[in-house]
Amino acid sequence: MSTQRSTALITGASSGIGAVYADRLAARDYDLVLVARREARLMALAEQLEQRYGVKVTTLTADLTDETGIRAVEEILHNNTAIDTLINNAGTAQMAPFLAGDVAQHQAINILNTTALMRLTYALLPRLAQNNRGTLINIASVLSIHARAGSALYSATKAWVLNFTRGLQEEFADSQVRIQAVLPAATATEIWELSGITADDLPAGSVMTTDNMVDAALAGLDQGELITIPPMHDETLWTRYEEARLALFASARTGEPAPRYLPR
Repeated sequence: MSTQRSTALITGASSGIGAVYADRLAARDYDLVLVARREARLMALAEQLEQRYGVKVTTLTADLTDETGIRAVEEILHNNTAIDTLINNAGTAQMAPFLAGDVAQHQAINILNTTALMRLTYALLPRLAQNNRGTLINIASVLSIHARAGSALYSATKAWVLNFTRGLQEEFADSQVRIQAVLPAATATEIWELSGITADDLPAGSVMTTDNMVDAALAGLDQGELITIPPMHDETLWTRYEEARLALFASARTGEPAPRYLPR
């Protein structure tokens, strides 16, 4: 009896982080469905991966800021039962004061970074739950735990991704479905060209290559990490952060106003 090959669907796959994930998963003998807006790049990448690794690669040109594009990817996730891995990588940023952009720009970023990610996750998770196997990887950012002037919208969307992923991890904690949030710091991708800040504006040595980012993220997945921050060297920092976060949450469950808010 033949065994169905695993297939991974990767969004934002035409360059950068998505293209490296495609290469690495093809090397792991996954067939691929690559989704992005730039058809020529997708086709060239698909041909390259098929020749190099002998896997099957299909492509879908889709804009995930648009309802039509989201529905097209949902349909593939519903109908292609070989897909057992989803990498929600597509995303964008505009690193500028909130009032420097218009509402339509902000709405497009929000749809791409959050709504599309949620919709595609919802399209695949029922099958993963039924089969009790599969992998979901959501690409967030270290800016999900930090915000600064110019990153209000981007930080908010990535915080949404992180907390959405955390909640799913709790729901599927007793299953064999792997769910990982990846929090890259500055990474050498084309997002900088769109964001309004160049990588040259960042501190020397602070920008990670896409190859190192993806290799670290996959190593974290293999090690069973739920949250992976590729450039974080001191793991105790995350441990202390989590302890403080949970203590803060617990401290807010008293049902009583804190004394500093009571009349004196």
